Amino acid sequence: MRRDKKKQRKGSGYGNKLSLFQKPEVRFKKNCPLSIKNAPAVDYKNIKLIRRYISDTGKILPSRITSVSQNKQRQLATAIKRAKILGLV
Repeated sequence: MRRDKKKQRKGSGYGNKLSLFQKPEVRFKKNCPLSIKNAPAVDYKNIKLIRRYISDTGKILPSRITSVSQNKQRQLATAIKRAKILGLV
């Protein structure tokens, strides 16, 4: 009876182990949309760009969702914060 309870738990990790014969999941990284050629500059006055990276509640979307590079994510965060302070967003 004790074994059955262990199998029913979701976080027990029975299905998470990698088998010797399974191929690991290969995930392709998306390129940063702000680092490509002819990309718009990250600026607090560019409201059209800033609105793409803000949620409906006004929070900054994380880079794992938007696939923005770490450097551009920092620039975006400061630009969004400046735009909020000035009342542009």
